[in-house]
Amino acid sequence: MKTSDFNYDLPEELIAQTPLERRDGSRLMHLDRITGAVEHRHFFDLPEYLRPGDCLVLNDSRVLPARLIGRRETGGAVEVLLLRDRGEGVWECLTRPGRKTQPGTKLSFGEGELTATVVDAIEDGNKLIKFHYEGIFLEVLERLGKMPLPPYIKTELEDQERYQTVYSREVGSAAAPTAGLHFTPELLEKIAAMGVKVCYLTLHVGLGTFRPVKADNIEEHEMHSEYCIVPDETAKIVTETKKAGGRVVCVGTTSCRTIESFANEDGTLDPKSGWTDIFIFPGYRFKCMDALVTNFHLPESTLIMLVSAFAGREHVLAAYEEAVRERYRFFSFGDAMFIS
Repeated sequence: MKTSDFNYDLPEELIAQTPLERRDGSRLMHLDRITGAVEHRHFFDLPEYLRPGDCLVLNDSRVLPARLIGRRETGGAVEVLLLRDRGEGVWECLTRPGRKTQPGTKLSFGEGELTATVVDAIEDGNKLIKFHYEGIFLEVLERLGKMPLPPYIKTELEDQERYQTVYSREVGSAAAPTAGLHFTPELLEKIAAMGVKVCYLTLHVGLGTFRPVKADNIEEHEMHSEYCIVPDETAKIVTETKKAGGRVVCVGTTSCRTIESFANEDGTLDPKSGWTDIFIFPGYRFKCMDALVTNFHLPESTLIMLVSAFAGREHVLAAYEEAVRERYRFFSFGDAMFIS
């Protein structure tokens, strides 16, 4: 199967640049994955598509304010994006300008509240940087860091919490699990009151999420790895739901990838943690997930391939064409789909 099989035409003005004032006020397209039929609703209508006995699986990862703007010791500007904690104050980072941040370069952020030294250059042009600070690093980041918004968002975010889900708690993502941005505490309470079990797992989203598929044949694409955790309670709820005949409804491709990485062949789930590089594309047999809440994804991305594996490429591309005609908002701050 070719990467170009997952392309579609998207007018640039449909790429959402800012979140709506009301989180659950976004539009919601329901896609029937068997027939391909679509319905146009709003996200606050989601409970109408859920049933007592279902379980809703959410990713509680919280985005690290991982974008730091500072100065090199020469006085030149520098931008650093934290990617992965290597321990003892050392992080794997992207730097700009990369050629002016060679090993030995000293950096300063926030009037010297945070300083750093580039200690090594590694593959892909990334750098290992050792940070020096007083107190707790995450608290320093909360003060000095900015949200690492995706490259297609050009507008500065006024309220950084709008790039966090209302249930985020486990800090570690380089990008938000954006399907969850539509939920409000009131909507989650309404869903739970219906008899739908709400449970949480953690997958720390990496920047590989935005990495384009460069291979012409999708099977030749090398998937990025991300760390994920399925706690005891979530494993128990998912397993009980499957055994009782309820549906496992994943919120976002990150929840889907975690569940499908760790699920047993019968759809049950054990508590587990570890790295996953699962690549889900058409032909994949889903073991656990029965329905999916997701946003509209980039053309030729691994995310639209995952959605196509679940609902069928033809149905998905037809739904996306309909969304373009109906002027839906796309990508991170855009509208949502419910696929069942």
